Amino acid sequence: MDIGTAKPSREEQARVPQHLLDIRDPAESYSAAEFERDASGLIREIEARGRIPLLCGGTMLYYKALREGLNALPEADAAIRAAIDREAADIGWPGLHRELAAYDPETAARLSPNDSQRLQRAIEIYRISGKPMSAWLREARPAASAGTPPRSYITLSLEPSDRLALHARIAQRYRKMVGDGLVDEVAALHARPDLHTGLPSVRCVGYRQIWDYLDGKTSLEEAVERAIAATRQLAKRQLTWLRSQPERIVVDCLAPDVADQVVGHAAMYWR
Repeated sequence: MDIGTAKPSREEQARVPQHLLDIRDPAESYSAAEFERDASGLIREIEARGRIPLLCGGTMLYYKALREGLNALPEADAAIRAAIDREAADIGWPGLHRELAAYDPETAARLSPNDSQRLQRAIEIYRISGKPMSAWLREARPAASAGTPPRSYITLSLEPSDRLALHARIAQRYRKMVGDGLVDEVAALHARPDLHTGLPSVRCVGYRQIWDYLDGKTSLEEAVERAIAATRQLAKRQLTWLRSQPERIVVDCLAPDVADQVVGHAAMYWR
C-alpha cells in the first residue's frame, strides 16, 4: 500500500532513515498499543546513537498513545470480530450502533453510526468483558511502556490558514494519486482472496472508495469525489486532535517558508 498512503519513495527512504514502514501485510492489523511499544523501542535506539527522533504523520491517536500511554483494554478476538461483521452485513452498522447505545450510550454518542472500525471495537470489548468501553477508558491509564523514562515532546502542528486552499490541495493530491496508479494498486489488493472490507487496511480513506468502484458500486469519478470528501473529514478530525495537544507550536502549512519555519523552531529546542 504505497500510493494511497503517500509512503516515502525509495529515493526518499535512501536519503533519510525511515522506520515502521512495510512492517505489516494488509491482511494483518496494527494497534496503537503495538505502535507505542515499537516506537518507544526505536526512540531509545535512535537516542542511543546520539540522534533526535522525529515522528511524522497524522495518526493522532497513536501519537497520544506514545505520549500518554493506553488503557489496558481487552485484546482483540478474531472470532468475535467475525461475528460482528456478519451481523453488520445483516442489519448494517447503524443497527449495531443502536445496539451499542443500549449498553454503552457514552461511547455510542461519540461514534458515527457508520464508523465501522470503532463500532466493531467497542462492541467487541463489551462482548469479551461484559464491561462497556467507556468504563474501561475511565480507569487509570498506565504510564507509557514500563521502564521508559519520561520524555519531552515538541509538537510542531502544521495547520492551514485557509481551509478552502486546504480542500483544493486535498483534491489535487488525491487526483494525482489516481493518476500515479492508485486504481491499479487497489485492484491488486482487491484480487487477493484474503482481503475484504472488514479489514482496517481496506477501510482506509482513499482505498475503500476505490474498492467500492471495483465492486461495481460506484463510477470511478464518484469514487474519487467520495474519497476527496472523506479525506477532508479526516483532515478536520486531525486538526481537532492537534488543537487538543498541549503546548503545540503552530506553523502555517500554506506559508511559502513553511520548511524554514519548522527547521527554525526545531533548532531553538535542539541546540
